[in-house]
Amino acid sequence: MSFKPDELALLDQAGEVDIETQAPGGPVHRATIWIVVDGDSAYVRSVRGPAGRWYRELLANPAGAVHVEGRRLPATAVRASDPDSVERVSAALRRKYKGVTGLTSMLKPETFETTLRLEPT
Repeated sequence: MSFKPDELALLDQAGEVDIETQAPGGPVHRATIWIVVDGDSAYVRSVRGPAGRWYRELLANPAGAVHVEGRRLPATAVRASDPDSVERVSAALRRKYKGVTGLTSMLKPETFETTLRLEPT
Protein backbone atom coordinates (compact mmCIF):
# COMPACT_ATOMS: atom_id res chain seq x y z
CA MET A 1 0.00 0.00 0.00
CA SER A 2 1.32 3.47 -0.79
CA PHE A 3 0.29 7.06 -0.38
CA LYS A 4 -1.68 8.74 -3.17
CA PRO A 5 0.44 10.42 -5.87
CA ASP A 6 -0.40 13.94 -4.61
CA GLU A 7 0.56 12.92 -1.06
CA LEU A 8 3.85 11.40 -2.23
CA ALA A 9 4.61 14.61 -4.16
CA LEU A 10 3.88 16.67 -1.05
CA LEU A 11 6.16 14.48 1.07
CA ASP A 12 8.87 14.53 -1.58
CA GLN A 13 8.85 18.33 -1.78
CA ALA A 14 8.77 18.94 1.98
CA GLY A 15 12.12 19.76 3.56
CA GLU A 16 10.83 18.67 6.95
CA VAL A 17 7.67 17.10 8.31
CA ASP A 18 6.34 16.46 11.78
CA ILE A 19 5.98 12.82 12.75
CA GLU A 20 3.23 12.06 15.26
CA THR A 21 3.87 9.15 17.61
CA GLN A 22 2.40 7.72 20.78
CA ALA A 23 3.88 5.12 23.07
CA PRO A 24 1.28 2.59 24.26
CA GLY A 25 -0.73 4.34 26.96
CA GLY A 26 1.31 7.53 26.63
CA PRO A 27 0.66 11.02 25.30
CA VAL A 28 0.88 11.97 21.63
CA HIS A 29 4.19 13.53 20.61
CA ARG A 30 5.42 15.30 17.49
CA ALA A 31 8.97 15.62 16.26
CA THR A 32 10.30 17.43 13.22
CA ILE A 33 12.17 15.03 10.93
CA TRP A 34 13.32 14.52 7.36
CA ILE A 35 11.41 12.31 4.95
CA VAL A 36 12.29 10.90 1.54
CA VAL A 37 10.29 9.28 -1.21
CA ASP A 38 11.69 6.40 -3.24
CA GLY A 39 9.36 5.15 -5.96
CA ASP A 40 5.91 4.93 -4.42
CA SER A 41 7.09 4.68 -0.80
CA ALA A 42 7.92 7.22 1.90
CA TYR A 43 10.77 6.60 4.34
CA VAL A 44 12.11 8.11 7.55
CA ARG A 45 15.25 7.48 9.58
CA SER A 46 16.23 8.56 13.08
CA VAL A 47 19.23 10.89 13.16
CA ARG A 48 19.68 9.85 16.81
CA GLY A 49 19.68 6.18 15.83
CA PRO A 50 17.78 3.85 18.16
CA ALA A 51 17.87 6.51 20.91
CA GLY A 52 15.37 8.74 19.08
CA ARG A 53 12.11 8.98 21.02
CA TRP A 54 9.86 9.10 17.97
CA TYR A 55 11.60 6.01 16.58
CA ARG A 56 11.23 4.07 19.85
CA GLU A 57 7.57 5.06 20.05
CA LEU A 58 6.89 3.90 16.49
CA LEU A 59 8.50 0.54 17.27
CA ALA A 60 6.27 0.13 20.32
CA ASN A 61 3.17 1.44 18.51
CA PRO A 62 3.59 1.59 14.70
CA ALA A 63 0.45 3.73 14.26
CA GLY A 64 1.34 7.36 13.72
CA ALA A 65 0.91 10.21 11.29
CA VAL A 66 2.89 12.64 9.19
CA HIS A 67 1.97 16.33 9.35
CA VAL A 68 2.90 18.27 6.23
CA GLU A 69 1.60 21.56 4.82
CA GLY A 70 -1.36 21.57 7.21
CA ARG A 71 -2.36 18.01 6.35
CA ARG A 72 -2.34 14.98 8.64
CA LEU A 73 -1.53 11.73 6.85
CA PRO A 74 -2.17 8.71 9.10
CA ALA A 75 0.53 6.09 8.64
CA THR A 76 1.88 2.81 9.95
CA ALA A 77 5.63 2.35 10.32
CA VAL A 78 7.23 -0.80 8.91
CA ARG A 79 10.88 -1.70 9.44
CA ALA A 80 12.92 -1.21 6.27
CA SER A 81 16.40 -1.96 7.56
CA ASP A 82 17.28 -4.58 4.95
CA PRO A 83 20.44 -3.67 2.97
CA ASP A 84 18.56 -2.79 -0.24
CA SER A 85 16.13 -0.42 1.50
CA VAL A 86 18.91 1.16 3.56
CA GLU A 87 20.95 1.90 0.44
CA ARG A 88 17.96 3.27 -1.50
CA VAL A 89 17.00 5.53 1.41
CA SER A 90 20.61 6.68 1.86
CA ALA A 91 20.75 7.55 -1.86
CA ALA A 92 17.43 9.42 -1.60
CA LEU A 93 18.72 11.35 1.42
CA ARG A 94 21.90 12.28 -0.48
CA ARG A 95 19.83 13.56 -3.42
CA LYS A 96 17.26 15.48 -1.42
CA TYR A 97 19.47 16.94 1.30
CA LYS A 98 22.74 17.45 -0.57
CA GLY A 99 24.63 20.32 1.04
CA VAL A 100 22.30 20.49 4.05
CA THR A 101 23.86 20.48 7.50
CA GLY A 102 23.06 17.19 9.21
CA LEU A 103 23.16 14.96 6.15
CA THR A 104 26.35 13.21 7.28
CA SER A 105 24.65 12.24 10.55
CA MET A 106 21.80 10.59 8.64
CA LEU A 107 24.28 8.42 6.72
CA LYS A 108 26.11 6.94 9.71
CA PRO A 109 25.85 3.14 10.03
CA GLU A 110 24.28 3.40 13.49
CA THR A 111 21.22 5.06 11.94
CA PHE A 112 20.63 2.40 9.27
CA GLU A 113 18.64 0.07 11.52
CA THR A 114 16.17 2.90 12.17
CA THR A 115 15.07 3.14 8.55
CA LEU A 116 11.27 2.85 8.41
CA ARG A 117 8.78 2.79 5.54
CA LEU A 118 5.54 4.65 6.20
CA GLU A 119 2.37 3.12 4.83
CA PRO A 120 -0.91 5.06 4.75
CA THR A 121 -3.67 3.88 7.06
